Amino acid sequence: MKQIFTLLAIALSITLQAQHSLEKKWETDSTLKTPESVLFDAGSKTLYVSNIDGKGDGKDGSGSIGKVSLDGKIIATDWVPGLNAPKGLALVKNILWVADLDELVTIDITKGQITNHIKIPGAIFLNDVAADAKGNVYVTDSRNRELWKIENGKPSKLLDSTSLKGPNGVLVYNKDIYILDNGGLYRLGKGRSLDKIADGMEGHTDGVEPVQGNEFIVSCWQGVVYYVNGDGTTQKLLDTRDQQVNSADIGYDAANRIVYVPTFFRNKIVAYELK
Repeated sequence: MKQIFTLLAIALSITLQAQHSLEKKWETDSTLKTPESVLFDAGSKTLYVSNIDGKGDGKDGSGSIGKVSLDGKIIATDWVPGLNAPKGLALVKNILWVADLDELVTIDITKGQITNHIKIPGAIFLNDVAADAKGNVYVTDSRNRELWKIENGKPSKLLDSTSLKGPNGVLVYNKDIYILDNGGLYRLGKGRSLDKIADGMEGHTDGVEPVQGNEFIVSCWQGVVYYVNGDGTTQKLLDTRDQQVNSADIGYDAANRIVYVPTFFRNKIVAYELK
């Protein structure tokens, strides 16, 4: 009898966790230029988009930051041009931080102008960016397998290849640092250990956003978006691999539960409501 109740409890738990879904709301036209990351800014009611516009590791100056309205209209494709394969984005007050291959670039969003370049020692492929409440910024270097912290403009290494395999998405949430590494979601613990939250996702885990409590949304570049439950189990919300549509570094409007998915080679942003 005890086993029956246990099985019923497990079945009920799975049923409750399987209720999440994504409902498509809109998509932009296809004039963006290999959009890799999208950042929701509640203050300006704007989406900032990083356009690689070339090779993912090309130091060619053809990349840019674009702006998109919350109803899917492209305000400016090349709002701030002259970047090198830009990827992850983070906003600290009025300063947009951009991972720009081997350096972090800062942009004053009130002026639409680049204000600073911060070199990361030995960087090869800077990828995702996050910021904490104090204004410290964190960035992953996927090819060097490193995580860096920038405090008062000075970079210091938090994690290296002894801990990481293929880091990409990084998030600061409830004073904790979370990182996506080679198909898994981890929390940075004491002594800079990595505490596993969930694993078994596609290797190119890309973007991570918090939903509530210990629940997250994770995107994988290949075209898959997951919901990560509080117990570490995952549910597939979106799978566009058959359509050859990627899902790179997602953005999220928590108040309205809107997930913004950059489609990379399809040159669009698609918005979904999380149900």
